[in-house]
Amino acid sequence: MSLRIERVSAGPATTIRLIGRIRAEHLDELKAQIKDTEARIALDLEEVSLVDVDAVGFLGTCQAQGISLVHCSPYISDWITKERGRDK
Repeated sequence: MSLRIERVSAGPATTIRLIGRIRAEHLDELKAQIKDTEARIALDLEEVSLVDVDAVGFLGTCQAQGISLVHCSPYISDWITKERGRDK
């Protein structure tokens, strides 16, 4: 299964819904989707089934830049926290 990206805009906010597996090869497209959005952004990870280490780093960077991660599974959230600790 690959990654499907859906955008939902509501006023001053945009939610980018991610469905499937997030891998390094998808990050350029995700970065472009975020860059093209001037509104406040949230990434909805409810239907993300798997991520790789590059995706975890990307998601951690997104959080650091103020992008909300909603419906993030505990294993992804914990992994982001662990990777952030290693970067210090």
